[in-house]
Amino acid sequence: MMSKLSNNSLTPQKQALSIINHYFQKEMEGDIQARDQARKELLNYLIKTDDGSYTLKSDEVEGSSETMHTSHGAITESLEKFVKPSLLDNKDSIRVLDICSGFGYNSAALISYLEADNNPNIEISLDLVEISMETLAGGLLVPSPLLAHDLIKKAIEKKLIRDNYARFSFEKKVIPENIKFNIFSEDAREVIVKLESDSYDAIFLDPFSPSKAPELYTVEFFKELKRILKYKGILTTYTSAAPVRCGLVEAGFHIGEGPAFGRKSGGTVASLYLNNIKTSISNSDERMIAFSDAGIPFRDPFLDLSGDEILKNRLKVRMYARGKYKLSSTVKSPIFLGKDIKMDRLGRRVLKNINQLNIGGLKSEKALYLICPQFDSCICGCDMDNISNSRDRIIKMAKRLSELYK
Repeated sequence: MMSKLSNNSLTPQKQALSIINHYFQKEMEGDIQARDQARKELLNYLIKTDDGSYTLKSDEVEGSSETMHTSHGAITESLEKFVKPSLLDNKDSIRVLDICSGFGYNSAALISYLEADNNPNIEISLDLVEISMETLAGGLLVPSPLLAHDLIKKAIEKKLIRDNYARFSFEKKVIPENIKFNIFSEDAREVIVKLESDSYDAIFLDPFSPSKAPELYTVEFFKELKRILKYKGILTTYTSAAPVRCGLVEAGFHIGEGPAFGRKSGGTVASLYLNNIKTSISNSDERMIAFSDAGIPFRDPFLDLSGDEILKNRLKVRMYARGKYKLSSTVKSPIFLGKDIKMDRLGRRVLKNINQLNIGGLKSEKALYLICPQFDSCICGCDMDNISNSRDRIIKMAKRLSELYK
């Protein structure tokens, strides 16, 4: 399964994964102490976050690395950025897809938040997807941040034993009958095409960043997520990247701002049902998606490209689009449309960019025509009705730009 991943895709530190793999091999050979030894050695690689839960760093790729979770609190991030925005309160039957589940924190936070482990009247089905068997096994070795995480550990252990990765059953927690687990250790792209349509109340999308794992942020992947998500279901992800949001819009989702816990920008909430979107994304972000090359999405037509191929293909499209049918994103020219700007170096670059598409001045008729969908009442004479949501504003503005460059 790993062959489809990019050569530069981030994974948790190879040394840590090597330790995990080594000791689970020893366990398979009959060493009953192997898992305890693995815990001791793994502590050298674990990073304690501010809420007491632990995370791992990725290996460095092209000089950069990421942690699996924010340092401000791994389990708190799960709660604030995935569980709460999914609006699963007051439901008695829930099915959730947890993509790139890692140590299982997101699913554990959901069980704890809903108190499902103590309430037999709530039925939860959790489908966890994690391509790395070593990462799953790592979930057995980290200290549990919540009591509910012991249920995740039990489910993971069962999976590892079935797949001949682990031998012994040390986890003593009994999984209640009202909580069901399915765990997939495969490429998420291969998993989703086999899943039933219209079946999930929520999807937690939690890979590494789009620049490191673009294969899980493509328009085609989002279309599959749309297919399996219920109409009133919600998709949550921690990223606010323009190509991700544009990809969600192109796939048919409404999008909104998610919580910003532990990061400079908020995440993204997506749904087919507009009423699930509580906060629109900013006007500036809408414009960058609609008008600039930053909003060009990732594409993977047959769900089989490597991350490198996806990144290179998008870069080619961006380079061709700049100044031809999209504004350059380099100085964020779209955010200045309709505004006054000082004619310094920045101002000259902004004007140069918009003039490449023959827009004229920042307050020209064409400029006002482009941004009019963002206003409560018409500012350009088109007499268009107000558009109340980010998705439809982005679509309308992008269409207007395409009309101008043609």
